[in-house]
Amino acid sequence: MTSRPRRALSVLLAFTSLLATAACAPQNGRGVAFAVARPGRTESASSKTNIVLVLTDDLSKNLVQYMPNVLALQKEGTTFTNYTVTDSLCCPSRASMLKGQFPHNTGIFKNHGSDGGFRLFYSRGEEKSTFATDLQAAGYRTAFLGKYLNEYQTKNPLGTGQPYVPPGWDQWFAGGNAYNNFNYTLNENNQVRAYGNKPQDYLTDVLSAKASDFITTSAATGTPFMVEVSTYAPHSPYTPAPRDAESFPGLKAPRTAAYNKLPSDAPAWLRQVKSLTAARKARIDNEFRKRVQSVQSIDRMVGSLRATLTKAGVADRTVVVFASDNGYHMGEYRLPSGKQTAFDTDINVPLVVAGAGVGAGRAVDAIVENIDLRPTFADLAGLAQPGEVDGRSIRPLFDGETPGGWRTTALIEHRDPATDPLDPDYTYDSPNIPPAYDALRTTRYTYVKYVDGSREYYDRKTDPLQLRNLARTLTPARIAELDKALVELTTCAGPEACWAAGRIS
Repeated sequence: MTSRPRRALSVLLAFTSLLATAACAPQNGRGVAFAVARPGRTESASSKTNIVLVLTDDLSKNLVQYMPNVLALQKEGTTFTNYTVTDSLCCPSRASMLKGQFPHNTGIFKNHGSDGGFRLFYSRGEEKSTFATDLQAAGYRTAFLGKYLNEYQTKNPLGTGQPYVPPGWDQWFAGGNAYNNFNYTLNENNQVRAYGNKPQDYLTDVLSAKASDFITTSAATGTPFMVEVSTYAPHSPYTPAPRDAESFPGLKAPRTAAYNKLPSDAPAWLRQVKSLTAARKARIDNEFRKRVQSVQSIDRMVGSLRATLTKAGVADRTVVVFASDNGYHMGEYRLPSGKQTAFDTDINVPLVVAGAGVGAGRAVDAIVENIDLRPTFADLAGLAQPGEVDGRSIRPLFDGETPGGWRTTALIEHRDPATDPLDPDYTYDSPNIPPAYDALRTTRYTYVKYVDGSREYYDRKTDPLQLRNLARTLTPARIAELDKALVELTTCAGPEACWAAGRIS
């Protein structure tokens, strides 16, 4: 047989095999066969790392101690102790994760309106290039479940009268205003389904079951997969699952040295905050207890998803990532329940990674940010780093070592506070939140510069609770150095420029 007929026969056999695979593959409800090879697949499916991302809403570090499955994840994986979000507000932080970019490059600074929210993210074309589109193009089967971006609604998010599924996702089970965790709707692959108030309708449990089904189906096809489960818990109103509603009786919010205490030389916005009343303390205690109750369902989900991975036979080639979009303060610095500050309560949040290629029982103190998740996922999929990202893959840190030349500084960008009652992050204490600011956070210090020119500087090595503002003790030369670093970071774009700007002392 000549070489040309051989090539023709080889092509015919390959095409026939592909058609047979597609015919047997499960469908995503929109007529797409997941197992069909997509352009750009250069590795076998079994050689690619699966990714499970559990993203929580407003989950602060002090809740992890009440989550035994997350504690087990820490023992079996690596904890990033200096994981910092680009803004301690939901939508800007989530946009940074999806894009791998700082807010000044995503353009998303608030939860809705002219400078934030889902509609702006959509109108700017941001969804055309995210970690979901990266992985889908690399042959991954992708699924999203839960809270997407603020302003997203299940029935008519774009005003067209139709549901909407963003690009990059093969399976889509997203909610809108589902913070109560009962009596909500989900867009399930462009079919809107209503859920009620029965115990089996509790949202975190629903998301957990659907995610397990997705993992099982994906593993059966042999297709690499990425699934993000984005809970609404423990966001206010802090609704727990019914079976947890009576747990932790008498539990109160932590009384650290920062509880109901102002830092020395506090900035003007904070100085006007009054001492907590007995009624407000009681309310904070009740809210903290409900938050602890509400994370129990998240913790069970983490255990259930890991059990599903094991049962499906893919645990050894899957990485599980547990994180939060921002933290939460509850009485610290006299502040009632909320977020949006540059204190560690709000910006230094849990990030735990476990699974294939990840060291066990390790803690890494290198500075990492939520902009690093997209390039990390690309790295796990065997892809080159996306050219538009501001972050860098943290995969080199999975063995517990920090490579030389790693960034030293995280950037936090926060703009106008959420003072609109229509915003889900509006609170009864919205006047007690900071004005716009930019901040630097290293392993040692936090530096904050507000729009009115006031500053904060905390040495967290000697003052971990950030109670002594040392900004007035800084020399003019040091202030100029820090302000220059802020300018460089808040104007950088792309991996090289932002990496260089993030390496300061």
